[in-house]
Amino acid sequence: MKIPKIAFVLVLFIFIFIYVYQKKPFQRTLVQPASQDFYGIMFDAGSTGTRIHVFKFTKMPGESPKLTHETFKALKPGLSAYSDDPHLSVKGIQDLLNIAKASVPRDLWASTPLALKATAGLRLLPGVKAQHLLDKVKEVFQLSPFLVTNGCVSIMDGTDEGISAWITVNFLIDSLQESKHNTAGILDLGGGSTQITFLPHNEMTLQTSPINYITSIQMFNSTYTLYSHSYLGFGLMSARLAILGGTEGRPLEKGQELVSSCLSPNYKTEWKHAEIVYSIKGQKAGEPLYDSCYARIEKILYKKVHKPEEVGNLSFYAFSYYYDRAVDVGLIDEEKGGTLKVEDYGKAAKRVCQSMESESTDKPFLCMDLVYITVLLQELGFQKDAVFKLARKINDVESSWALGATFHYIDSLHRN
Repeated sequence: MKIPKIAFVLVLFIFIFIYVYQKKPFQRTLVQPASQDFYGIMFDAGSTGTRIHVFKFTKMPGESPKLTHETFKALKPGLSAYSDDPHLSVKGIQDLLNIAKASVPRDLWASTPLALKATAGLRLLPGVKAQHLLDKVKEVFQLSPFLVTNGCVSIMDGTDEGISAWITVNFLIDSLQESKHNTAGILDLGGGSTQITFLPHNEMTLQTSPINYITSIQMFNSTYTLYSHSYLGFGLMSARLAILGGTEGRPLEKGQELVSSCLSPNYKTEWKHAEIVYSIKGQKAGEPLYDSCYARIEKILYKKVHKPEEVGNLSFYAFSYYYDRAVDVGLIDEEKGGTLKVEDYGKAAKRVCQSMESESTDKPFLCMDLVYITVLLQELGFQKDAVFKLARKINDVESSWALGATFHYIDSLHRN
């Protein structure tokens, strides 16, 4: 029987229709979900310069974001240098914003958060002068094409620095998405202050610590209850002044000297700290330089810092002057960093102090600094055999607070 031509065409059409629409669902399963790129811009306004970090993140559906690129540029001097003429800071801020414009795709400018956080330089300025600088920066930011919020320009306190550095480290070692017991603590020794931040595993730490040492943050839809504190005045430069017997912000009277048994007996010079020049000299104490210096620093730090007992059982990264002084005495590689124990600082301190008793040196504070680091770590609760990791970069990314602060800022904007 012959099939009418119109019926044949109709049947053929039906077969084609079924074939195409049955294939489409199958084809859709082969299409990979698209990744999403987003950016964050952080200005780090430090005491010696202003630095811009433009971070590019990539996120796959159902996964945590990954850092895929960083653009970095630094300008000198720091914002605090313009405290008497805030308008002079505008050009440098604009120059750095131009770098951000070149680094972020134009269609993402309006959705890219922009922030500036100032540290030690602005903390030391009178409040009114610091605020005038921040106001000027915010004026410039508001004229930019990026996403600007009310709290986008601010001065960080030391605890925020510690928390942001903790986020950076744990983000880079990919421990924020895993068991919280895999996180690492951080130790940062700056010039004016020192920070310690870690996630306690022991309930006793939470119960016995001062209430203002415990804080909670939210990241990746999880809450992290951290132990974090910044000791103002216990950074390495401020500690030097205290060890020498000086007082922060108070110049010496004419002809007055600071005398210390932590310096070589015959050493004499002028030392500048926080814009004040001090006359200093060494003094023989009747006992080895290491012993007399150790006793002096123990007295300075005695019962001045809280000692959370569990820190010796946790993993820690150490930065800043912890890193620099370890490089100075060959304990770690300057570029690669390394690992060391508290007692390694102590052994190096004994060796350096002993050599300074009879030889001149171009690093007159090295004995004092190494002893201070040794005693400080022990006062913070670390045993002599406690091991630290020292790294300027983790997975080729600078291990500074800027990345953590940027990511926390973006995360909080998304949540709010």
